[in-house]
Amino acid sequence: MKELKEFDKTKAGVKGLVDSGTKQIPRIFIHSPENLPKPSDGVNTNLQVPVIDLQDISDSKCQQEIVKEVRFASKSWGFFQLLNHGVPVELLDSMTKSVKRFHKQDKEEIAKFHSRDPNKKVKFYGN
Repeated sequence: MKELKEFDKTKAGVKGLVDSGTKQIPRIFIHSPENLPKPSDGVNTNLQVPVIDLQDISDSKCQQEIVKEVRFASKSWGFFQLLNHGVPVELLDSMTKSVKRFHKQDKEEIAKFHSRDPNKKVKFYGN
């Protein structure tokens, strides 16, 4: 926990570690083998990123199912793809460009947004 707090104090995030030229992975990012998932006997080629369709989101029965799908995908995969979300491609492109611009700023500027405070509207942290 001490290492995590020290890492947080730098407000540099993982990108800051890379930019600093670090040669070793910090212990806070290394998990002991007993905590890692066991490898399967074979490679599962049927893996597919969860896809969640929001087309019927206004239907209350569908909303409940969508919530279940999001919960399952979040717990089991950590991410998912949304279809029919209604966000224009132009806005998605603009957000991607903004994130890239954010990460090109000086460390001091990025550090202003570093926080684990769940009440902050804008926050950034790196692990």
